[in-house]
Amino acid sequence: MEPPGADTVVVRYGDMSTKSSRVRRGMEERLVENLEALLADRDVEGTVERHPTRPLVRTEEPARAAAVAADAFGTVSTSPARSLPPEPGPVIDAMVETALEHYDGGSFAVDARRAGDTFPMDSEDLGREGGQAIWDAVEDEFEPEVDLDDPDLRIGVEVREDEAFLYLDSIAGPGGLPLGSQRPVVALVSGGIDSPVAAYEMMRKGCPVLPVYVDLGEYGGQDHRARAVETVRTLGEYAPNYREPLRVVPGGETVSLLAETIEQGRMLAFRRFCLAVAEEVAFDAGAAGIVTGEAVGQKSSQTAQNLSVTDPITDLPVFRPLVTTDKNEITERAKEIGTFDDSTIPAGCNRFAPAQAETNARLDRLRELEPDDLRERARDAVDRLDLVEP
Repeated sequence: MEPPGADTVVVRYGDMSTKSSRVRRGMEERLVENLEALLADRDVEGTVERHPTRPLVRTEEPARAAAVAADAFGTVSTSPARSLPPEPGPVIDAMVETALEHYDGGSFAVDARRAGDTFPMDSEDLGREGGQAIWDAVEDEFEPEVDLDDPDLRIGVEVREDEAFLYLDSIAGPGGLPLGSQRPVVALVSGGIDSPVAAYEMMRKGCPVLPVYVDLGEYGGQDHRARAVETVRTLGEYAPNYREPLRVVPGGETVSLLAETIEQGRMLAFRRFCLAVAEEVAFDAGAAGIVTGEAVGQKSSQTAQNLSVTDPITDLPVFRPLVTTDKNEITERAKEIGTFDDSTIPAGCNRFAPAQAETNARLDRLRELEPDDLRERARDAVDRLDLVEP
């Protein structure tokens, strides 16, 4: 829902406001670039302007533009809004006009906020005067009611130094930091539910992701690979100016060797191989770390002890944004961001799992079991990777 005469989208951010003025300015510029890329990618006409604390989108499609802008990482919320001069008369008149169009009974509230001291009313006075004007305008039609806590219609007003904005709805954004404000990371994408969500969470904190899929050869299959491609495609919709191809690394030879030579501990050796692959990709691309979808205790290979023996294969930090998250929470998040359906295409990777799982591995024992040339195998596999445009 938008007010009559809506011509602007107000974009609000959160964590960026805690940064120094120099850092915040750079992040604001990055956010503007990302908003422009999202609007262009989804065919929404609009001009993005950088303003302190509130980037603005000038557009003839404020409802569509607000929905698109709400997908930008770093954005807390967006609102289709009407731009007004920062003067009491025009602002209150616009409140009344909006109420006459959208308020037809029930309760209402005016949520007024003022920044700076050039506007002659403070927030409380503006809310009270605006509310009274709305009451007077509708009382001949029905009995109005004010409810400041949970109104049927809330009219929001933000008054800045040089412009005021009137809006009705706010669309929640992901929060976090603008994509590109942090160094990139390599995301190990298995095609399952968890890894795309983990990649999204790192994107939400400003890190572009370089997606990597380790092909399991005879233990994987086209469906297994297809769901990885599709989830990466979905993630790319949130970041058109940072969209990366999926790096498909041939791991079939090593996977078959592990299946033939290791029973208990096989999955941990495979995880170490995947981390070594990710490290090689990171070195080539200048990435700062590796992200996985692992969570403590979710699988037998993900006990706290087992995670402690997989990480030593790499010198890079391994980020696990889902490390304490329950499966149902991860599943709901996957549905929210649109990766769930593609992540649940049936695949055959379970054939690689051993009959007896290792839950309390020792690093020295695992090193004895795995191939001596595991890292060399990773380097060789990365040299033969394919780039798949999602």
